[in-house]
Amino acid sequence: MTTSSKFEQSPEQTNGKTATPGTPSRRAFIGVASTLAAGSALLGRVGEAAAAPHETFGWERGWNAQNPQDLELKRHALQVRIETAKDWFQVPLAPHPTNGDEERYPNKIGTDTRGLPHAQNGEVDLTAWKVASKAIKSRSWEAIEGITLGGSRKLVNPIGTLAVSLEGENVAQVQIPPAPAIAGPERAAEAVEQYWQALLRDVAYDDFEQHPDASAAAAELSKLRGYAGPRENGVVTPRILFRGSVRYSDPRDPSGRTPKHVIPPGVLVGPHLSQFVYRDTPYGTQRIAALGRVPVSGQEFQLDYEEWLAIQNGNAATRSIAFESTLRHVRTVRELTEITHAGNPGYWAAALQLAATGLGTATTPAGIGAPVSPTNPYRTSKTQSSSNATFGVGYLQALLNTGVSRAIRAAYWSKWFVHRSVRPEAYGGLVENFIESGADYPIHDDLLASLALDRAYSKFGTYLLPQAYPEGAPIHGSYPAGSAATAGVTATLLKAFFDETHEIPNPVVPDPNDPAKLVPYTGPALTVGGELNKLALNSTFGRVQSGIHWRSDSGAGLVLGEQIAISILRDERQTLLEPFDGFTFTKFDGTKITI
Repeated sequence: MTTSSKFEQSPEQTNGKTATPGTPSRRAFIGVASTLAAGSALLGRVGEAAAAPHETFGWERGWNAQNPQDLELKRHALQVRIETAKDWFQVPLAPHPTNGDEERYPNKIGTDTRGLPHAQNGEVDLTAWKVASKAIKSRSWEAIEGITLGGSRKLVNPIGTLAVSLEGENVAQVQIPPAPAIAGPERAAEAVEQYWQALLRDVAYDDFEQHPDASAAAAELSKLRGYAGPRENGVVTPRILFRGSVRYSDPRDPSGRTPKHVIPPGVLVGPHLSQFVYRDTPYGTQRIAALGRVPVSGQEFQLDYEEWLAIQNGNAATRSIAFESTLRHVRTVRELTEITHAGNPGYWAAALQLAATGLGTATTPAGIGAPVSPTNPYRTSKTQSSSNATFGVGYLQALLNTGVSRAIRAAYWSKWFVHRSVRPEAYGGLVENFIESGADYPIHDDLLASLALDRAYSKFGTYLLPQAYPEGAPIHGSYPAGSAATAGVTATLLKAFFDETHEIPNPVVPDPNDPAKLVPYTGPALTVGGELNKLALNSTFGRVQSGIHWRSDSGAGLVLGEQIAISILRDERQTLLEPFDGFTFTKFDGTKITI
């Protein structure tokens, strides 16, 4: 791969206007190469004015006596910034294979087209799609502003994905395998799971082992060759039903086309929901209660075809969720979907929970008091403690915020410029029109012959996929899930800063007779690392269980977020002066890594 191929992916700035990419830009290549060379030359210059000619502060001109150590620190900062930029520049672009659905179907039924105008049968207006497709490929603000929308909802941030991140790897360097094709067995298995999730939305996770529908769902998913979720002794059981998984590119396949499905450590241990969901959060002298509002049971959206079509066109929802009058702890599928509806802030809470100690009681726990990572240099320092400058909670929370932004850029870049994968709600429309109108769509027999589809039709009176959110999904593609990228980056950062092996004190579960209360949990020990993995999967699979994402969306997004976290930690490692062996933690696939 030539160095200039990098610039084939980015627009060149010429006279303040964005040129259309697609051909190598010699000017851009020479410009960057010259910049890197100039930066290296600056490191060898003794004259401070030569290294930073832009500085014209009056006190510098007047004093002429600067601390040599401060000048050395300034030069070191320059060197770190240049060297990290050069290191990432040498990383090649990753392969970005797609599932081929956009090219395979001329009517674009395998492509995310929501937000554009659609015909009565749910198929996109091809003229509008061609304009939108050309605009997206141009990566131009002006062209995207010319897209014809079908309703009032706007496209979610395509240009924002092209912002240059000053830490970590470039969005085009992050690899995930392609999304499942709509005609294949993996997509069919994911669809079967989606319909079962809708049927079980008002059942408590702790009741799955006694619930006949949960047993039927587990038995059916066990038989599907395309099902990528967790199994025990080769079968899906009610206890582990709807628990999450991650989706790596198989390292044995350099093309990145082959997915490798993994269950992260701790995800199958104990309750379905993480302890971080149930614990109060210490916040200074206050505590933020874990109790929250929950939706009234039985609410489903987009069951009416005209309502479904209006949402596909990008119209705003005309109905809203009704909530119970009393606050409670999360127990059911529906209640988890609401936690993740507007984005789960659980990671900032988790950082505070992990750091605090001695708060709460056995039935209202708060601080966990987890030790910092064994590699943290301040763990053994005789005279120094960490702070918000490095290794403290404030430093970690700053990285969490940065990580979320950078992971979202990478996830949305894949959504807009690579995969454009169809959403579950749109797929449900294909199923409805295939069965009811005889449309020629590639719906796999594993779904058509499923008990889940029959029971969903009997209960809801439609083959459309019931949605927990009135507005359905955001207006961008399904793969990978942005919520998963957020979960992956933040969980990874937290594991890098705290001792993963620490056991969670006073674990709890909701009282089955009064979900506003908690009772002690008895069972296998729950560790910080395992419960952070579980929190990551809860945070994104709540959106899978709402009907707006596929299992594969979340599985790939978690890995993408993990990769972004690793890249940020690599850059941070170069800035630190403490004697430090590196950030050490366990990845979602169970392997240990030290940065």
